[in-house]
Parts: sequence; structure tokens; C-alpha cells
Amino acid sequence: MTFQPLRLLAHPLAALAAATVLLAGCASTSKTQESATYDFGPAASSAQQAPAAAQGSIPALVVMDATGPAALENERMYYRLNYADALQARTYANSRWSSNPLQMVTQRFKTRLAQSGMKVLSATDASTGVPILRVEVDDFVHGFSGVSQSEGQLVLRASLFNDHRLVDQRTFSRSTPAGSADAPGGARALAASTDGVAADILAWLGTVNTRKQ
Repeated sequence: MTFQPLRLLAHPLAALAAATVLLAGCASTSKTQESATYDFGPAASSAQQAPAAAQGSIPALVVMDATGPAALENERMYYRLNYADALQARTYANSRWSSNPLQMVTQRFKTRLAQSGMKVLSATDASTGVPILRVEVDDFVHGFSGVSQSEGQLVLRASLFNDHRLVDQRTFSRSTPAGSADAPGGARALAASTDGVAADILAWLGTVNTRKQ
């Protein structure tokens, strides 16, 4: 004969209280994991970094809204484990962009072009003789080449038109190493890649002749 079952039944309220406290602790832990929102941060002055050839070569430019895959038309933050399954795009559960990446890229490019001294116009301001810049984003993702090694990857095509005539088209690509293998690291790396591509576009515009042949 054993008295252990009697001892277990002697304090049912205490056992229930302990279980309740444990469950409450788990629930409170899951609820405290708040979501975070990221953007590219303030656009520091880049006048000193603007390529000399781009300054004044195109006095005014219409910048159209960037286009791209439907996945970039929302605020989700995507990452890709290229070392494991490069075909699967995953999202950070508790991290989002402040607006969709296409809007963020458009606004950053406008800011950088304006900082170079160029007059930046929108589609509604279009007029005859003002060149038009169209951007199509192919890839905008936090890519992992290893478990702890990742990069902010941006690939896009930029097309310059003048009076409905294609002047030139280029593909631009930047891959910036992330300082940490998480959403904050990916956000910073993608911001740096976007600024890098903006500088590349400025340099390209400085070499393009928009006059009619």
C-alpha cells in the first residue's frame, strides 16, 4: 500500500494554481513580442558624393513610380535562404516595412536625384522635352548565403525616355553585407544597396545624351 496518491490529491488547488501561473507566464511572453517597423532612415546629404558628370547634365527629370513583382506591393519584409532553398521567399513574422518597397525605392531615388541638384518632377508634371526615368525592380530581398552571412540585394532596370523615345536602358545591381543576420541587419543593408544604386544611376545619367539625334 502506498499513500502517494493521497498526497497528490491533498493539494489540488495548489497544483491548479501552479499550472495557471505557468500558463499565464507563457501567454505573457508571447504577447510581449511586439512587431517592429523599418524604413531607409533619413537621407543624409550626399552632395559631396554626387558624380560630377551627373550634375547639370539633365536639369530636370520626371521620375515615374517604380514597378516590380506583386510581392513588393505590400509591407512584408522578405528574406531568402539561398544556401538551403533559393526558390522559397520567406517573411519576417514580427517585422515590416513602413511602406511597400517600391514606394520606398521611388522616394529614395527622388531624394538622391534632388540632392544632386536635379529638378525632380512627378508623372503629373510631365511636359514635352523633359526626360522620363522608369524603374522596374527585379529583386529586393535580404538574402542569406550562409547561416550567419547575408546581404541586402537590389536588382533593377532603369530606362530613360525622351519624347517617347528610348534613350538608354541599364541594369543595376547592388549587394551589401548585412551587419546582423536578422530583420534590422537586412533593413540597413537594403537601405545601403538602394543608396548605392541611386549613386550608380546618377553616374549613368551623367553619360547619357538626351538630345534628339
